[in-house]
Amino acid sequence: MSAQYSSKHGIVSRPQAELYMAFTDMRNFLAMMPEDKKQGVTADYDTISATVQGFTIGVKVTRREPYNYIELQDDGAPFKFMVSLHFDPADDPLKCDFHIDLLADLNLMMKMMIGNRIQEGLDKIVDGLTKI
Repeated sequence: MSAQYSSKHGIVSRPQAELYMAFTDMRNFLAMMPEDKKQGVTADYDTISATVQGFTIGVKVTRREPYNYIELQDDGAPFKFMVSLHFDPADDPLKCDFHIDLLADLNLMMKMMIGNRIQEGLDKIVDGLTKI
């Protein structure tokens, strides 16, 4: 059963190209993580994976549309998912309109257990970026 989630839109105080470049290399995610969270996490340009409580969750970039769009898919996760990162122009060329779409293959139980957390997590990512 597919579940679709969309974050809110947020205006990030970074030019579209700069924000896109920060997300295009998965090693940047590893570099931004606190030291105490890096154990069990590996990354290269196209992939990142982490082992958490015995579960390995991997993500790989499947499509890049320079400065506009990045598509990520599961790579060894317990369920199938696809994440779309959107970097849209804002009225101010020094800012970017950012939002995230997620499509996940969740059964009814998983959807009920973590659906709200997924939505909250997506919105929290956008909120965090709008504060930089």
